[in-house]
Amino acid sequence: MRYREVTLRKINKLVWGLLILIVGLALFFRNQNYINFQLKRINDANSFVKFPNYNDTVTEAEDGLQEVTNPKSNLVLVNKERKLPDEYEPPDLIYPIVPLHGVNKEKTLMRKEAAHALENLFERAEASGVKLTPVSAYRSLDRQQSLYNYYIQIHGEDWTHSFSAVPGTSEHQTGLSIDVSSPSFGNKLEQEFGETKEGTWLAAHAHEFGFVIRYPEDKVELTKYNYEPWHIRYIGKKYATYLYKNDLVLEEVMKPKNN
Repeated sequence: MRYREVTLRKINKLVWGLLILIVGLALFFRNQNYINFQLKRINDANSFVKFPNYNDTVTEAEDGLQEVTNPKSNLVLVNKERKLPDEYEPPDLIYPIVPLHGVNKEKTLMRKEAAHALENLFERAEASGVKLTPVSAYRSLDRQQSLYNYYIQIHGEDWTHSFSAVPGTSEHQTGLSIDVSSPSFGNKLEQEFGETKEGTWLAAHAHEFGFVIRYPEDKVELTKYNYEPWHIRYIGKKYATYLYKNDLVLEEVMKPKNN
């Protein structure tokens, strides 16, 4: 009798040991598969998303800035160090068909692909109960010069350099950027827009239509511009999704390489 009890105990221990081993192995392989899946996803994303080379897309300009050589590209990098060619005008500007909510239609010109993407974005926003306003899109060099001079007079140099681009270095001149607000926010372009329902929706969904919030709050040191939750830039859905999911800005994926 005692021999049988001892044998049963040994069998129970063996069974429980095997069960624990099986569960442990199952958890290990599940975690390993998950890790492998995530690594594959990241590698796949990196392998299909290639941004232009920083050094290969500029030449030195006479004013000390760098002049971009790919101004018509959806991925053109224009910032405080990289300017557009003198007198550059986008070749295919059109008016997007979107609700204006009282703004001037003349200020809504965008390049054709970006304009159609904006139409889709606004349509989805409307279906989600979000009303957006297209406040200001393409600006010519002369228009940017006038605005820049006005801001200097009204706000001073420090404010202007943080929020406005030196003429020739404005993304608005590419025809790929637009400032967006909402009727409920008075169509204003202020940082508090980012806290509204419309601003929150825009930040969460712009990439689905090829746009990015170009000047995020946590990237000021990289972009050299203060936070602008209203300023969106079209770069294409694949690239915008990549930046959004990896919390990056264009300056982080297109860096100068020292010789």
